[in-house]
Amino acid sequence: MALITAAVNNSSDALQETQKQILTPEVINFVIALQREFNATRKALLAKRREKQNAINEGMLPDFLPASKHIREASWQVASCPADLLDRRVEITGPVDRKMMINALNSGAKVFMADLEDANAPSWENIIQGQQNLKDAVRRTISYEDPAKGKSYELNEEIATLLVRPRGWHLEEKHFTVDGTAVSASLFDFGLYMFHNAQELLKRGSGPYFYLPKLESHLEARLWNEVFNYSQDKLNIPRGSIRATVLIETIHAAFKMEEILYELREHAAGLNAGRWDYIFSVIKTFHRREDFILPDRDQVTMTVPFMHAYTELLVKTCHKRGAHAIGGMAAFIPNRRDPEVTEHALAKVAEDKHREANQGSDGTWVAHPDLVPVAKKEFDAVLADKPHQKEVLRSEVDIKPQQLLNTEIPGSTITEAGVRKNISVALQYLDSWLCGNGAAAINNLMEDAATAEISRAQLWQWLHHSSKLADGERLNRGRYERIRDEELKSLTGLRLAEAAEILDSLVTNPVFETFLTLRAYDYLD
Repeated sequence: MALITAAVNNSSDALQETQKQILTPEVINFVIALQREFNATRKALLAKRREKQNAINEGMLPDFLPASKHIREASWQVASCPADLLDRRVEITGPVDRKMMINALNSGAKVFMADLEDANAPSWENIIQGQQNLKDAVRRTISYEDPAKGKSYELNEEIATLLVRPRGWHLEEKHFTVDGTAVSASLFDFGLYMFHNAQELLKRGSGPYFYLPKLESHLEARLWNEVFNYSQDKLNIPRGSIRATVLIETIHAAFKMEEILYELREHAAGLNAGRWDYIFSVIKTFHRREDFILPDRDQVTMTVPFMHAYTELLVKTCHKRGAHAIGGMAAFIPNRRDPEVTEHALAKVAEDKHREANQGSDGTWVAHPDLVPVAKKEFDAVLADKPHQKEVLRSEVDIKPQQLLNTEIPGSTITEAGVRKNISVALQYLDSWLCGNGAAAINNLMEDAATAEISRAQLWQWLHHSSKLADGERLNRGRYERIRDEELKSLTGLRLAEAAEILDSLVTNPVFETFLTLRAYDYLD
C-alpha cells in the first residue's frame, strides 16, 4: 500500500486540489509498481557506491573497466535521434517554477531541461506543483499572471523541446511511502511525469525525454534502462520512445562513458559535461587524499588538465557511438545595473562556448535567457546549418587514466578570500533552499545544489587537511568559525541560523557526508 503523510494531507486547499490532479489512483498504482519492481536493485547499487568509496579510501584509484573492454572495442551505435532532438546547440536549464518554465521555453534555446533535482528545493509543494506545471507545459496550456508586475506570461508559437531531470538514485521522497518505506525520488519523479505525459508527447510528435543525474556506473544506467522498458510496456508505449541524456558529473562515470551509453543504447540521446557536480565529485571521491586537494573554486576552470581531459573524452565517446555531446553550464546572470561587469562576463561566456564548439560539442548549457544568443552565436559559427557535428570523431584523442586524475594546477592557491566565498555561497544557497528556492542568484551567478556542494566540500577538505592558505597560515576550526561568523553578520535571510547549523555539521564532521541535500532535506516540509 501507499501512504501520503499527514503533513501533506494538512496542506493548503490549493495544493490539495493540485495533488488530486497529479496523484490519481492510477498514478499511485504505477509508482507503487515501479517501487516494488526496482527499489531493491536501487538499494543494492547504492551499497556498491559505499563499497567503492571504501576501496578508494584505502588507496584504490578509478580506472577503465577490464571486464567491459569488449564493449569499448566493439562496433555499435545508439538509437537514431528523434527529429526534435537533432539540433541541441543551446539548452537552457532551470527549476519547475511556473514563470521560469515559460520564460525558458520561450527563450530561443533549442532545449529546456526542467529540473526536479539540483535547481529545485524538493518541498512537497514544489514537487507536486512542478509536476502540474510540466503537465500544463506539455499541453501548451501553461500560463502565469504576475500580480505584482501586472504582467501575463504564456507560451510562444515556437518553444524549446522539453526534457526533464528527475532526482538522483540516492534521494527519496519522504512524503510518499510504499510498504512502509520512502519511495525512490527518481522513480517518483519519473513515474509521475511519464504516466501523465508520455502518450500526449507522442501524439504531439515528441516524446518523453529525460536527463539522468549523478550516475556512478553502467549498472546504474542499466537500472534506468530496465525502468524505461518496464514503463513503456506497462503504459502500452513502444519501446525506444523514451530518450535519455546522461550527465557525466561523477569521476566514476567518466571512466564508464561507453558502457553507460551501451546500457542505454536503445534510449540514449547523448552525454552532458556536468562540470560543477564533476568538480564536487572529484573532491568527494578523494577527500582523504592530500594529493587531490583543489584550490579556490574560481581557479578550477575547464582548461585545467583533469577537466580538459574529461571533456575531450566525452566528445570522442559520444561521436564514436552516434550520440550528442553537450557542453557544460554557463551560470552567469546578466546584471543590467552593472553593464561593465556584464560585458566582461559575457565575453567570458563567449570564450567558453567558443572552446566547446571547436572542441566538437554539439550543444551547450546556459542558465539565463540572455545567454542564449551569446552561446548560439558561437555554435552557429561552427555548425552553420548543420544540426550537430557528430562527424567530428576526434580520433586523435587518447585519454589515459592518469589524465583524468591529474588535478595539479600550477600556480594555484587556496586563499582566505576563497574560504570566505565558499562559506558565503553555502550559507546563502542553503538559506534559499530552505525557503523553497533551489536556484539562487548569488554574486551574478545562478547557484544550484552542485555549486553549494563544491563550497562545503572544499571547506571540509581544507579544514580536515589543515591546508595552508596563501597568507602562510593554515585553516583550522577557529579560523573557519571566525570567518563564518563574519559572513553571517553581513548576510540577511530568513533561515540563516539553520543554514549555518547545516553547514557546520557538514564541514566539521570527521566523516565526509555524501550529499548536503540528504542532511538538509530533514529541514524541508
